[in-house]
Amino acid sequence: MHDHALEDWRHDHVFLGADHARNERRTWMVIALTATMMVGEIAAGLAFGSMALLADGFHMATHAGALSITVLAYIYARRHARDARFSFGTGKVGELAGFASAVILGVIALLIGFESVVRLTRPVEIRFDEAIAVAVLGLVVNLVSARLLHEGGHHHHHDHGHAHHHHDHDHNLRAAYVHVLTDALTSILAIAALLAGRFYGWVWMDPLMGIVSAVVISRWSWGLMRGAGAVLLDMVPDPALADAVRARLETDGDRVADLHLWRVGPGHDALIAAIVTDDPQPPATYEQRLHGLVPLSHVTIEVHRCPAHDAPARPAAAVDPVGAHAP
Repeated sequence: MHDHALEDWRHDHVFLGADHARNERRTWMVIALTATMMVGEIAAGLAFGSMALLADGFHMATHAGALSITVLAYIYARRHARDARFSFGTGKVGELAGFASAVILGVIALLIGFESVVRLTRPVEIRFDEAIAVAVLGLVVNLVSARLLHEGGHHHHHDHGHAHHHHDHDHNLRAAYVHVLTDALTSILAIAALLAGRFYGWVWMDPLMGIVSAVVISRWSWGLMRGAGAVLLDMVPDPALADAVRARLETDGDRVADLHLWRVGPGHDALIAAIVTDDPQPPATYEQRLHGLVPLSHVTIEVHRCPAHDAPARPAAAVDPVGAHAP
């Protein structure tokens, strides 16, 4: 076979999210907003003596670092998308960054919780009016940032006869989104605590809201680690899709002996299946059975003659449906 003919059978393994470039640009914008507000809140918290404001400021400082991890992951994944050293592309670089961001969120929660407990035992004087003004400004910045990073909800694909939901979350972007949401939460709680202290003299509300923030952030951090970790460990992303694949392949007496379904990037799932059959068919037959399962971006199918039969076995067939993989 000539080399130019072989090229026709090769394909890219580019499994980046559909909005990769857009998400990268918007993350840069949010980093600029976050870094600016971070400096303002830390300075104001030190000047006005507010633990809630300081917590929000240092929270934003660590978020600026986490967001930097997010954007660097986008850049790395884009630049190495066609690097042959990555067997299934760089689609999961974002998951690794998302997991790292989730760990950072957990550390933030511990630091805020510890400092808030210290402030409960050793309260400091707070200049409420100035602190409230800065906290409100911080909330506005957080809401604008959250809007920029908002994914717009789940994406669902429906298979004829086998309805299943396919979630193509970009955990890298989702981690950045959760970071700014936690900023918004701490800003809201800081404002509530400062108002309570300003009008009712409840100075203890300020560190108490810091503890509440720490608990909520911890829960969000754990959820992010579970989501990104599941992709990194190649867990089955959609059991309904796996059932649909098995049902389509197990026709005409064929049986699926082994099936692996995992995510290789946002919106991209890969499949390896081994079929045992009395009557092996050409690869096109199995390709046709899987036609219409949109999330399947890379498919390999092994076909084996049932060992109970004496007829000579045909070689295993590998199928990669035309048009199913990313361009």
